[in-house]
Amino acid sequence: MTALPPHAVSRLRASRLARSVKPFLARGGPKGERCAGCRLLPSHCLCALRPVVPTRAGLCLLMADIEPLKPSNTGWLIADVVPDTLAFGWARTEADPALITLLNDPQWQPYVVFPQVFADDARVVHDVAHEYETPTKRPLFILLDGTWDEARKMFRKSPYLQHFPVLSLQPEQLSRYTLRRAQHESHLCTAEVGAMCLDLAQDTQAAHALSAYFDVFTDHYLKAKQQLPVDLTDDVHLHLNLHLQAATRAP
Repeated sequence: MTALPPHAVSRLRASRLARSVKPFLARGGPKGERCAGCRLLPSHCLCALRPVVPTRAGLCLLMADIEPLKPSNTGWLIADVVPDTLAFGWARTEADPALITLLNDPQWQPYVVFPQVFADDARVVHDVAHEYETPTKRPLFILLDGTWDEARKMFRKSPYLQHFPVLSLQPEQLSRYTLRRAQHESHLCTAEVGAMCLDLAQDTQAAHALSAYFDVFTDHYLKAKQQLPVDLTDDVHLHLNLHLQAATRAP
């Protein structure tokens, strides 16, 4: 295991654990068997394969109560790859003051990422402003990270999000996420949505690195569950290695 500095989701996880009245026991192994850096079993640790890619865009994860605690959560992968990732816990009755400060920061243009069917047509957009269009504004993608029912509740009951445009993505392929059961095969997991947002913002290298990292995470997670070794020479690892090399060469 490689020691990694805590990022926004790992700090949110630590804060959530500190408030717990009883230990959170994740599936897949006895307490104490998971790597603190990637949440996988030590035998399948992912930390040494983590790509870090600077971006113009930022990602803001608004997370349901126990989502940061779940080893299968893929918002964690976004924070692994993208340094400008921020994470906040969601509560119906109040908003984190730091979240409100972020949303009011003039350097950002927030977009709430959610299907257009749930939003007023006047708020819906399918593209984002690029650097040559608004050089003083960086896109900030707000991802509602939870189950589908939790995400819909966050969208409806967060008044501080209601005046921002709603970015409705139009995925061309079905989700590759197999670690939890989705209500519909077209529902993407948080990391897949994050990669699409980065690509839309022309942060192409980060989008591809996150997508490749997600595939390797899924492979390690499932192999650990099946008690099988990982193959560092298979296609998903070789694909990620190309992005690791690219990230290393980047200025």
